[in-house]
Amino acid sequence: MVMFAFQSTATTFSPSFLISTPSDSTPSPFLTFAHLRANRTFFPTRRRLAVSSRLNSSKSSGAGGSVDNGDAPYELHHDFSPQRETRGSPVFVTLPVNTVGPEGKLSRPRAMMFSLKALAAAGVEGVVVEFWWGIVERKEPRVYDWRGYRELIMMASMCGLKVRAVLAFHQYGTGTDDPNRIPLPLWVLDEINKDPELAYSDRFGRRNIEYISLGCDILPVLRGRTPIQAYADFMRDFRETFRPSLGITITRVQIGMGPGGELRYPSFSFQKPNVASFGELGEFQCYDKYMLASLNACARNIGKREWGDGGPFGAGSLMQNPEHTDFFKNEGGSWNTPYGKFFLEWYSDMLLLHGERICREAETIFRGTEVLISAKVAAVHWHYATQSHPSELTTGYYNTFERDGYLPIARLFSKYGFAMCCSCFEMQDAAMQKINPSGSPEGFLKQLLLAARLCDISLEGQNFTTDLDDNAFAQVLKMSKFYSNGIEKRPFAFNFVRMDKRMFESQNWDRFARFVRQMSNGKIFRARLKSPCDIRLKTTPGAAEVGLLYQHS
Repeated sequence: MVMFAFQSTATTFSPSFLISTPSDSTPSPFLTFAHLRANRTFFPTRRRLAVSSRLNSSKSSGAGGSVDNGDAPYELHHDFSPQRETRGSPVFVTLPVNTVGPEGKLSRPRAMMFSLKALAAAGVEGVVVEFWWGIVERKEPRVYDWRGYRELIMMASMCGLKVRAVLAFHQYGTGTDDPNRIPLPLWVLDEINKDPELAYSDRFGRRNIEYISLGCDILPVLRGRTPIQAYADFMRDFRETFRPSLGITITRVQIGMGPGGELRYPSFSFQKPNVASFGELGEFQCYDKYMLASLNACARNIGKREWGDGGPFGAGSLMQNPEHTDFFKNEGGSWNTPYGKFFLEWYSDMLLLHGERICREAETIFRGTEVLISAKVAAVHWHYATQSHPSELTTGYYNTFERDGYLPIARLFSKYGFAMCCSCFEMQDAAMQKINPSGSPEGFLKQLLLAARLCDISLEGQNFTTDLDDNAFAQVLKMSKFYSNGIEKRPFAFNFVRMDKRMFESQNWDRFARFVRQMSNGKIFRARLKSPCDIRLKTTPGAAEVGLLYQHS
């Protein structure tokens, strides 16, 4: 028994920007499920591609080395060696955004050590750690500072926790007044200041610097390197720095592919989801010169030059009812015309091509390291009950009433051996439709999970909101079983987003610990000690002291 002293408180993309039109439109899986199951060869088998590591690499930095196992500046108890069974679905907990500060130092290490011990004692399998590009490579290109992350990985290992690393190539926070804001690297922002076209733009000319525009993926716009080369160099230096921990402590690496770390366009912000955001149509992000050049070339290639001057007309305003727009309305909307299909295929194919480039690099870099790699898909569910699914279309997912936009993404991940991560596992249609009658988080999630099952890829679930009650935890259990149950037991894990001071309040902690046990089919954590007596964690600060770590979360 462990006691705590808690207080109650595809194809290579050439510089000419030409892109091939897809040869087919994938129908909804709900219409063709029986056919697809009967024709499994329709899907590519999972395989590893022999791709040269030089494909999109620039000169590799000389940084490397192993994790520093020197003395930590706080008391560590080496007799704390948790042992876990592997049955059921493991639960991971995402650490606070500010766990490693902007100067690369670990924040409040003593409180963090206590928190990690508490998570381990509750039966949590591990933690999710975001490795921010804007912190690690903050000041100069190819100058990487992993100090705070090295210390954190060592602490997790000493507590018997696994680590899922998220390589985050995006900005966190939407405004300069956000105390946790983590921008892109300073030298990248300098390049964007020199050439604002590196940032996504909507039809009103509003720039978004959450993530570099994928329109310039293969152009040397970052001091002689392409964005894909910069991401690959970061991944490569991460691999060399943490090589002794890969496959042992660090068991999975999630590769960021867009805003919020998700494979999507920044059509709207997901940083702080609220009721208002669940009605947004979103804006097409295709108005920087690099995206426009690609669109123009693709339109000329099919003899429709007039289709290449910009995004669709009649897309409406951000919060407008889609039925009052010319492009998105169900009946007669131009989304379902030859022009609409051309534009949406180009827009979504650009996103898939961006994902393919990063998947190819990551698979090559992490091949042979014994870590699994994954990527995240956005949970855009607030117009799912309409025919045109406008908020998904602006995000880059060409998913409509009669076309499946998620199966091509699942195929891509399967091709490179990636797992898929997605959120909103705790959300219920009944609650959402009181706010937004057109929304269906359960419908969206079931379609995505079906695509993952058909392509035989493992899945990581997450919560979309942070306030989880018993009903929300029960919904997570329900949706996880929808994916993992059956003759073939598919691997599933859940990432709880995220640890904060409220998590350690007595009632919330009891609820969370119970959820962990339920996910693991009654798995009970047992601490193995030199003596058989019960233990009390040493250096146990009160909840108020632990809360200092998360005061800005």
